[in-house]
Amino acid sequence: MLSQRYFEDFSLGERFVLPSRTMTDAVFLAFQAASGDNHPVHYDIEYCKTRGWTGLLAHGFQAVIQTAPGAGMFPFMVEDSLVGFLEQSSRFLKPVFSGDTLYAALEINELTPGRTTGVVGFRSTVHNQRRELAVDGQQRYLLRKRAAE
Repeated sequence: MLSQRYFEDFSLGERFVLPSRTMTDAVFLAFQAASGDNHPVHYDIEYCKTRGWTGLLAHGFQAVIQTAPGAGMFPFMVEDSLVGFLEQSSRFLKPVFSGDTLYAALEINELTPGRTTGVVGFRSTVHNQRRELAVDGQQRYLLRKRAAE
């Protein structure tokens, strides 16, 4: 078990690099099944070609999900202090296609203390194999502070 961390144990600029993942056709099909999104741009290559795309186009949420903290160590570090996931927002800057390999990371860019808790904010990024920023977002979590001794 990892050492448990509380709000005051985190620092601005701290990074959590998540595992890379290649967006295979199987990943596209699994996301389509899970999301219920049946638009052909996500599963019909011939349809994509008629629209000028070189391959299947990932749903934006399929790219965002690569920033799920549970793919890394953060949630295991805060099992005792995590109160909740407050919000998530994203901007989609580059298309993601089948065959792209995505590299996600979270970097602490906000530490807002309260009396007994604090908000930890992360800039969430997803780059493709060409090092282009495909997704830029923000996630915020509410963590407990250590009990006063």
